[in-house]
Amino acid sequence: MKPVVLLIGKLPGIVGHLADELEDLPIRWLGAHDHGEVVRQLETEPEIACVIMGAGLPDDIRGDLVGIIAAVRPDLSIHLKDRASGPEGMAPFVRRVVSGMILNRD
Repeated sequence: MKPVVLLIGKLPGIVGHLADELEDLPIRWLGAHDHGEVVRQLETEPEIACVIMGAGLPDDIRGDLVGIIAAVRPDLSIHLKDRASGPEGMAPFVRRVVSGMILNRD
């Protein structure tokens, strides 16, 4: 069974675009772009291994989502992408997180 990673981003199509770029990784990608979708994914998918959040969301929304994730699923690690690398830095960031946190687990 593939590990599950929840990607949170500003745009609804975050999963499709990133999944195409990261298709070589043995991961099942889920996506969310707002409060409701994040809660729904956390409550309905118990196999989520970690959460990766893009930098396109405003800080207040990112902070709110971090709080929700921590409250609903305190077992998950949450990884926030920096803004300096821009949108083109999302795929490499996701690859680094997944490679280090999920795929190299003992």
